[in-house]
Amino acid sequence: MFASVLFISCQTQTSEPVKVSEELVADKTDEPQGPHTSSEWKIWAYSTAAPSFIASDCTVVDVDGAVLREGTNGWTAMAANPRGMADSENGWKDAHEAMPMVGDAQAMKWAMAYMGGKTPEIDHDGWAWMLHGDMGEDNTKHLVFNKEDAAPGQWIESGSHLMLFPKDPAKLEGNSTDFNSGAPYIMFKGTGYDHLMIPVEGYFNYQDSK
Repeated sequence: MFASVLFISCQTQTSEPVKVSEELVADKTDEPQGPHTSSEWKIWAYSTAAPSFIASDCTVVDVDGAVLREGTNGWTAMAANPRGMADSENGWKDAHEAMPMVGDAQAMKWAMAYMGGKTPEIDHDGWAWMLHGDMGEDNTKHLVFNKEDAAPGQWIESGSHLMLFPKDPAKLEGNSTDFNSGAPYIMFKGTGYDHLMIPVEGYFNYQDSK
């Protein structure tokens, strides 16, 4: 599962993303100044997809499966962009291009199934952070990586968010699929890969329509 892959990931009355404290927004001020191919930069980029209190102790894994840093808290950080690097010689352009995800054990099991085209079987709900956002996907159909291939009006390039991977996708019933509302919404509804996307501040930074 340590190949680079897209991790996609409570209806409310709000029309704005969930407000969060500054410590829950990806901190770009301490980005290492060295090359993006360095372990130091990759550890920073991947781990800071989660809040600092998770990022500081998570395991960090590179796209080739190499462990860049051993962790102690049961969370794993890795790049999740299935498109790969636009410039492999110089590494990821930035953390957003890498699409790093920091997930707990159940989220990683879910992702393993997703990558293998199998129905996820997890022990309980899983959680994952993507505070650097992702490069875009079709909200209704998985494995659509180009905007021109997406269903009309269903392309979403996400900013910072949290994801809930349910043990039973039916438990998400009643939540919206509207990613423009600012409320948590279901992605991939009815595909077996249903999960809840929970926008936080900055979620619409990359979306043309917002």
